[in-house]
Amino acid sequence: MSMPRPGRRVRYLLPVVLLAIALWFAWTELTRSRGDHRASFTPASQSCDSDGPLRYCINTAVAGTNGDVVYHHHGRKLDETLWNDDTYFTGMLQARWQAMGVPPPTVVTISYGPTWLLTPKGRQEDSGLLEDFMSRLPAIEAKVGRPRRRILLGESMGGLNVLVAGLSHPTWFAKVAALCPGVYTDTPFSSLGTIRAAMARTGANPQIVFGVWLLARQYVADEAEWRRVSPLDLVTQAGPDAPELYLSCGLYDAYGNYEGTERLAQLARQRGVRTEWHPLYGGHCASDVASLADFLVN
Repeated sequence: MSMPRPGRRVRYLLPVVLLAIALWFAWTELTRSRGDHRASFTPASQSCDSDGPLRYCINTAVAGTNGDVVYHHHGRKLDETLWNDDTYFTGMLQARWQAMGVPPPTVVTISYGPTWLLTPKGRQEDSGLLEDFMSRLPAIEAKVGRPRRRILLGESMGGLNVLVAGLSHPTWFAKVAALCPGVYTDTPFSSLGTIRAAMARTGANPQIVFGVWLLARQYVADEAEWRRVSPLDLVTQAGPDAPELYLSCGLYDAYGNYEGTERLAQLARQRGVRTEWHPLYGGHCASDVASLADFLVN
């Protein structure tokens, strides 16, 4: 019996392959998301400017504010314009305040670009943004007015940044809200074996951990410099003037932040720092908007 020629087999298979591709594209189109669930709120008035490397937007509720100023530090790959995004938790916060009928704070959204860390000046060229941020607050407050209270809010990368700023300069800030902050019990200078054990223990994504490792080493040169910005080290120096803390993290945080954030809450309470700890069942930056909204205005 003769076997089909190779060219003939290709002619038989080609229509099948093309049909399979067409069905895959049709199924992809049929099952793709058709939109986003959006928060319903009256957006704040937004005025944006820059000062040196710092870009910022002043966000003022149309119905008036309560005299506080929240400095919001965004997460990685976001920017200073996000406050009125109705698909983000910032839109949900505004919706919550408006539903409660309470005047919100003025919010100043802060950015040094898509990715950055607030670190004191050290040996790395990119370090020193902590001093830069603090030095630019008077110029911003010349525009918004002297705040009744300064409050820090940040998520992910921004969550780490606000903890560094708030715990390094406790007399400047009354409250710090850090959502899914980049807090780790180990350091970027730990051994590979230690880091691998931490990934297994926390369920962190190796690719993400490698990115965090690279970012940290861009801003801190060694273990000693890391200790100057690690919230777990900073909180051990907290005194009676420490800002009140709000901490939250999802149990299945792919950055591996749950363990470190939980430990930070424990250490803060041991030091007598008023601390709200909100462990959540969810992934990276799952947030309890209701308790966060209350924390920021009470």
